[in-house]
Amino acid sequence: MKINKKLMIAAGFNPTKKTFQMSISDMNLKIESHEFTLPLYQRDVSWNIQKSVDLFNYQLLGKAPVSPISINVINNTSDYVPQVSFIERELIEDVVRGQSSITDGQQRLTTNYKAYINHEDFRNVVLDLIRGEFIIVQNAIKRHQIPVGVLLNKEDSFFFNYINNSSVLKEPDVMSLLLQIRSKMKNYNYTINLAEDLSEDEQISWFEVLNNAGSRVSILQMRFSKLKLHGIDIYVQYTNKFKERIKDLGYDFFVPHKTGVSYPIAALNPAYEVVTGKKHTDAYTPIPSDTKENQLCSLTPEELTRCFEMTLAGLDTALEFMEDNNLQEPDRIDYITYLTGFFVIHGEVVSDSVKEKLIHWYNSVDFKNQSNSERRDIFSRLILIGG
Repeated sequence: MKINKKLMIAAGFNPTKKTFQMSISDMNLKIESHEFTLPLYQRDVSWNIQKSVDLFNYQLLGKAPVSPISINVINNTSDYVPQVSFIERELIEDVVRGQSSITDGQQRLTTNYKAYINHEDFRNVVLDLIRGEFIIVQNAIKRHQIPVGVLLNKEDSFFFNYINNSSVLKEPDVMSLLLQIRSKMKNYNYTINLAEDLSEDEQISWFEVLNNAGSRVSILQMRFSKLKLHGIDIYVQYTNKFKERIKDLGYDFFVPHKTGVSYPIAALNPAYEVVTGKKHTDAYTPIPSDTKENQLCSLTPEELTRCFEMTLAGLDTALEFMEDNNLQEPDRIDYITYLTGFFVIHGEVVSDSVKEKLIHWYNSVDFKNQSNSERRDIFSRLILIGG
């Protein structure tokens, strides 16, 4: 019998021997010095603030360790997946031998790092001494609460200055407890699982095995992340702005996280048709099933940037149109993305007759229980209103 050589090699290799522990404090230092980086295909931060609070509470109060971090060590610096930094996602130009690329654990590491640097995102996250847990506050921070960005700040002096300016927190028993908590959280150990010189496909496969019960890195997200090589950061330049404009009005259509990518990307379809001079077809309807990542990624950086700008301008016009005409609050994001597409194609200024038709469309259209083909027909009929 001829035994497969790969099986013989696998039998003699035990990856579990490449496992060790590292404290949150040491991991934060490595993120700060860019010794810990992210592979370019990794999506942006997906956790909301509550999930970060849940992690803080688990690290403080939990009776079992947090799941391991998975790292691909880059030894072959002539052939590796390009790397970006945490938070800002800046391209790392000089990757050195031994670089630690985070295959799985970005959300947990980023959460702890944001507390370490007192990031603005956590301004309302506090440890409540009376409740005995981390919480999100809506109003002013109370005397028995301490911001997580102070408690876990990288600078001891920053922590002590805050404590000493509080009549409650500087009480000896309170300060002693806070020092214990600060020490525990900084010295909390994560198990690190190591691999070496994995290809991009091998890293993605590893990630998907680890996350088969949760969200997965989509092909769409990976393709757009790679645009960073060409100076395009789709999250910073477009998707985050798209979501923020809608959330600022109190609408939150981006749960689960994947919709926060698919809807903004689908909304680019009309701009793509305008920029490329293509006549509208049903395949370019602004719905998630019609995202055109391949076509968008084939554009020049200048063309893609123009698509971003046109779509954001169309979104602003759509939101203003809804507000100026006292239209009812949308129960689906389609109302917004369809109007955005209309204004991208026809421009911001419409006649009074077109305006009345748009209002009638908005008040009468029904997106519920519609098939994709029916939703495409709805958009095609909508843009005909503009002539």
